[in-house]
Amino acid sequence: MGLTRLTMAVSNVSNPSRFREVHFLIDSGAVYSLVPREVLSQLGIVPQRVHFFSMVDGTEIQREVGHAMFTFEGRAAPSPVIFGEPGDQPLLGATTLEAMSLVLDPFQRELRPMALRL
Repeated sequence: MGLTRLTMAVSNVSNPSRFREVHFLIDSGAVYSLVPREVLSQLGIVPQRVHFFSMVDGTEIQREVGHAMFTFEGRAAPSPVIFGEPGDQPLLGATTLEAMSLVLDPFQRELRPMALRL
């Protein structure tokens, strides 16, 4: 299975007119999305808390987490965001996809609207 990448706008929840385009790797196995710290800082997004995350190899890392607005093809939603450190790959995780009512189609390697049930 190939990797799926896309560009999405990230902005400050309190000022969505301040945004940056970020090129993400879609990782539906990741819970939160990750954006480089320098991008989040430029947007005025500040960390709210610290979390420990388990890597695929079992090691634990510590990263700060805040909130950002994510926008893609007219859909926008706030979501938790990890403050990426140098060497971290920008990731688009499941929480952000669900907040935007999007799902990854692994065969077409694109995002599609999620079928929502009440």
